[in-house]
Amino acid sequence: MRLADGLTEADVDEWVPSAAVLHSNGDGLDIAVRGGRVVGVRGRGDDRVNRGRLDPKDLFGWQANSAPDRLTTPLVRVDGELVEASWEEAMDRVVAHSKRLLDDQGPSAIGFCTSGQLFAEEYYTLAAIARGGLGTNHLDGNTRLCTATAAAALKESFGCDGQPGSYTDVDHADVIALFGHNVAETQAVLWTRVLDRLAGPRPPKLLCVDPRTTPVAEAATLHLAPIPGTNLALMNGLLHEVIANGWIDEDYIGQSTVGFDELKEMVADYPPDRVAEICGVPEDQLREAARLLGTAERLTSTVLQGFYQSHQATAAAVQVNNLHLVRGMLGKPGCGVLQMNGQPTAENTRECGADGDLTGFRNWANDSHVAELAEVWNVEPTQIPHYGPPTHLMQMLRYAENGTLRLLWVSATNPAVSLPDLPRIRSILSQERLFLVVQDAFLTETAALADVVLPAALWGEKTGTFTNADRTVHFSGKAVDPPGAARSDLDIFLDYARRMDFRDKDGNPFPQWHDAESAFQAWQQASAGRPCDYTGLSYAKLRTSGGIQWPCNEEHPDGTERLYADGKFFADPDYCESYGRDLVTGATMEPVEYKAMNPDGKAMIKAAEYLPPHECPDERFPFSLITGRTIYHFHTRTKTGRVPQLNDAEPEVWVEIAAEDAKRGGIEDGAVTAITTPRGTIHARARVTAIREGVLFLPFHYGYWDTADPAGRDGGRAANELTPTDWDPVSKQPLFKTAAASIAAADVEPPVHRPVGSDTEVLEDLEPRGASR
Repeated sequence: MRLADGLTEADVDEWVPSAAVLHSNGDGLDIAVRGGRVVGVRGRGDDRVNRGRLDPKDLFGWQANSAPDRLTTPLVRVDGELVEASWEEAMDRVVAHSKRLLDDQGPSAIGFCTSGQLFAEEYYTLAAIARGGLGTNHLDGNTRLCTATAAAALKESFGCDGQPGSYTDVDHADVIALFGHNVAETQAVLWTRVLDRLAGPRPPKLLCVDPRTTPVAEAATLHLAPIPGTNLALMNGLLHEVIANGWIDEDYIGQSTVGFDELKEMVADYPPDRVAEICGVPEDQLREAARLLGTAERLTSTVLQGFYQSHQATAAAVQVNNLHLVRGMLGKPGCGVLQMNGQPTAENTRECGADGDLTGFRNWANDSHVAELAEVWNVEPTQIPHYGPPTHLMQMLRYAENGTLRLLWVSATNPAVSLPDLPRIRSILSQERLFLVVQDAFLTETAALADVVLPAALWGEKTGTFTNADRTVHFSGKAVDPPGAARSDLDIFLDYARRMDFRDKDGNPFPQWHDAESAFQAWQQASAGRPCDYTGLSYAKLRTSGGIQWPCNEEHPDGTERLYADGKFFADPDYCESYGRDLVTGATMEPVEYKAMNPDGKAMIKAAEYLPPHECPDERFPFSLITGRTIYHFHTRTKTGRVPQLNDAEPEVWVEIAAEDAKRGGIEDGAVTAITTPRGTIHARARVTAIREGVLFLPFHYGYWDTADPAGRDGGRAANELTPTDWDPVSKQPLFKTAAASIAAADVEPPVHRPVGSDTEVLEDLEPRGASR
C-alpha cells in the first residue's frame, strides 16, 4: 500500500477496485479516494495475479493523475500555434475534415493509431467506428511495437491468439525458461512469484536467454547471452538437441500436431558447433540448455521483447511454441507458454480488433467471419473492409508519408518518441497535408505536432475492463472525475460517431451503445462463441472478483485457467483466426492451402531457416545496439516521468556497455558518451556492466517533453533517433534491437530535464480539480 504523505487508511473516503495500468502483469489493486482526489493505492490480497503485491510503478504511478500539466481543455492549431478551444470547435474541425476526406478520397484517407492502455470497451468502440462506421482498413495500436509478435506466434502455432498458459504455471514448473524476457523489470510482481519458488523447498531451474546480465540472468541456473539478431539460430540449435536426444513426446506429436517432419529436417542443419559460431554461445552451454529444456517434467516458457523486437522475431517466437509441442508440454499445471504482452491492455487491443485483427479473433480472410461480425454490428458485410490484411502501423505511416492517408487519429500513445527512425517519423507527422488528431492526457511530443488535441481521462477517472497477459479480466471503476473538460476515451469516440451520424443498416445510430456498461455488453455479444468468450462475465461479477480468465461462458462459468488442456486447438479451418504466413517471407497462406495442410485443426509445428540481420556491425559501427524497458519507467515517461519517486530513480537516459568495451574505448562509468548509428547520434551517461561484449543497451523511455526542446526537433536524447525503419515480415513489428552503432566519450552534456513535483502536492487542494489546474 502507498498513500500520499501524511495520510493513513483512516483518512481514505473510498476504495475503488481496479488493476495496474503501467505494465502488463495485471496486478489487482484498489484506488484510494479522498476529497474527490486519488491519494493512493493498495494491493488486493484476493487477486489471482498478484496476491496483494505491487511493484514500484503501481505504488507511485497514480500521482501522474494529479500532475499540474494535465490537459484540461481541447486545443486547436491557429496560425501555427495550439490554442484553447471548446469541445464543439475541436470536434467540428475533426468531423468536417473527416467528411471532406470521405467525399474526396474515401475511407482509406483516414487512419487510427491507438494504445495498449485503454479499456476493452474503448477498443471495441474504436474498432466498430473505424471498420463498421467509416469502413477504413487503417487501424492499429502501439501494441504493434510490443506484442504484435506474440499474437503472430500464437496464430502461427495454434491458429488463433490467446495465451495457452497461466501465471499459476510458475507455481508448478520444475524448469522456467525466459526467452528475451527481463521479467524482473517488466513484470516485477511476476518475478517475485518466481523468487518465491527459487526460495522454496522445490526450487525450479531457471534458463535465461538475454545478452544483458539482468537480475533474471543473475538468478538463473544457466544464462545464454547470444549475439543480438541470432535468436532463431539459437532456438533451432536447442530443438536440434532436444530431438536428437529423443526428448520428445511422439504420441502427442502424432495426435495433436502437424509439421514435425519439416522441423526435424530443418533443425538437423543446426548442430551445436554451427549454432555456437552463429550465436557466440559456447557449445557446452547450448547442450546444457537443451538438456534443461528436454528433460523438464513441467516446463514453463515466457517470451518478450528480446525476441519480439529482434531479427526474425515471429520465427524465433514460434520455435518456443515448437519446443512445447514436441515435448507435449501444454495444458497441464507447470506446462505452458506465455507469449507475453508489454502493455496492460494489449490483449484487449487484439481481441477487440483495434489493431491488425478483426473483432473477436475473427479471420479477415474468412467471408463467413466477416458476415458474422456484420450481423453483430447490423451493417452490410461490404462495409467492413476485408480486401486484404488490416494495415499495420508502419505501412500507415508510409501512406501518410506519400500523401494518401490524410487524417491520422492518435489516442493514448506517443509515436514521436516510441517509433523507430524518429527524424523520419517527425517529418511525417509534421506534414501540412496530414491532419493530426491526438487524444491524450498530456501535451506529449506527438500532441505538440497535432492540429487538434483532445484532453482525455486517465485510469481511475473512467469505468471499464482490461485483460492482462494470461487472459485475466479485471474491472476498473471510476474513482474520481477527470480534470477540467477532459473526457473518457469512450465518450470521445462515441461523440465522434454521433457527430458523423453513423447508422446501421436499419437507420439506427451506430455504434448502438452509449456508455461503458452497454459497450461491455455489446462486446460480450461480439465475443460470443469465439475463443475470447466474455459472455459469462459482467460488471457485477468482476467488481467482486480477484480477476477471471477468459473464455468465461456457460461452459466455463468461473473462467479457464489453461487453454488446450484437451489437445484441441482453435485451428479448425472454419474457426481459426488466421491461415498463417511463411515465417521467412511473411507471404500469406491461402485458405485452400491451409485446409490441405491442417484439415483437422491441429497445432502447427513450423520451421524456419536462420538468415543474417539486415544491419550488422562493421568497422565504422562495431556494436550491436538494443533498446528496452527499465523497472521505473513505462513507454515514453508520459506518466512515470511526472512521478517524483520514479523520475528520481531514473531521471536521465543512460547507455549500458561491457567493461572490456569501455576500457578499450576509454569510457569511464558515469561519463557522457555519444552513441551513433547511420540514423543519428544521442548522448547518454555510461553504465559499465556485465552486458555481452560488443552490445550496447539504451532504455527507450526518454523523449523531450521535459527538456528545453519539448518537440525534440534537435534530437540527442531519444533512443529511437538511432533505430532503423525495419520490421518483422510476419508480425510487422518494428525491430528495435538490430542497429549497428558506435560509441565514444563525449564532451557535451545530455539534455537537461525539468524537475517534477512531489506526492505531497496532491494534498494541497483536496477539492475536485477544475480547468484552472
